[in-house]
Amino acid sequence: MASVSSVPLENPARVSSSRLISLDVLRGITIAFMILVNNGGRYAYGPLKHSDWNGWTPTDLVFPTFVFLVGITIVFSTESRLSRGASKKSIALHDMQRFVILFLLGIVVNGFPFFHLETLRIYGVLQRIAICFLVCSFLYLWDKKPASKIVLAVIALVGYWALMRFVPVPGLGVPGKTIPFMDKYANIAAWLDRHIFPGRLYRGVRDPEGLLSDIPSVATALLGMLTGMWLRTTKSKEQKCLGLLGGGIALVFLGQLWNPWFPINKNLWTSSFVLFCAGISLLGLALCYWAIEIRGWKRGWTYYWLVFGANAITAYMVSELLASGLDSIKLGPGQTLDDLIYQGFFQRVHPPGIGALLYAIAFVMVCWLVVWPLYIKKIFIKV
Repeated sequence: MASVSSVPLENPARVSSSRLISLDVLRGITIAFMILVNNGGRYAYGPLKHSDWNGWTPTDLVFPTFVFLVGITIVFSTESRLSRGASKKSIALHDMQRFVILFLLGIVVNGFPFFHLETLRIYGVLQRIAICFLVCSFLYLWDKKPASKIVLAVIALVGYWALMRFVPVPGLGVPGKTIPFMDKYANIAAWLDRHIFPGRLYRGVRDPEGLLSDIPSVATALLGMLTGMWLRTTKSKEQKCLGLLGGGIALVFLGQLWNPWFPINKNLWTSSFVLFCAGISLLGLALCYWAIEIRGWKRGWTYYWLVFGANAITAYMVSELLASGLDSIKLGPGQTLDDLIYQGFFQRVHPPGIGALLYAIAFVMVCWLVVWPLYIKKIFIKV
């Protein structure tokens, strides 16, 4: 079951040095932007849209950053529970429970409010998070050494490239020979999803959170785990920050280096995309770590992000259910409550892209106001 914790989260200025406020802040920033981009893309503001196929936009960086942070959190959470005397078996059972709850919450998000079972989408954002969480949690319980994470990440990234590059797509051809490599529809990932869940895919004939691309997504979380292990070393804060910075630059470079042969692509979660996005996540974490943990800039600006970061999954659920609810309330032919709100004010703002951005920001603020009372009362909903 989901649990509600009322363990006090102290003022950032007085919090124990053992707690990484920078991690909570980056999680809050990530969730805020995830809500922003999910609720502005239907309109005209370009930067809030995903890349159509190859390449990337700032929007494409959001989801992999959260998966990366999940990997970091696994290390800190597991070590915290072990230090309190929890057994590995009890932790494994609890992690399995969290996986089931997260996956089911993803199904709720996909189906709300009408739940058309014949076309209900099975894949989704929370489902991918659940899978990455379970695999990496079990792996960390089995072996805490960095070497196993590095080896598995390399196997996942190289293996996924090999699957996409060399495995023939049944009935269509061989990638790079008889069919274009990484064609939108004629690729092994899309083919597999069409055969597993026909009629239940996000794009009709393909899905950005499909089964095969869970392989490189796990690699994203593994890179997060390696980061968490680095942050738990006895090195100085300055050394840790330099490590984050250097790792970020290296991964961005490697992602761009691989890009010509296996293009950066969020829809397929390509291996170059994993490296590039993990690098950007590391650079963002390095900046937050330097500002908060080293410079001590904890007052004021961190509060907004901590509200989201403390109840990240709850905030995401609120945003998805609210969006679906507004879009399901019909006010007339071809008009929903969401349309009325947008057309009543935001559509009148020019240029149209700015109106769309203001709508997305307003949506984020509404979600923030919903979870804010939880933060004030020190209530943290966990799964």
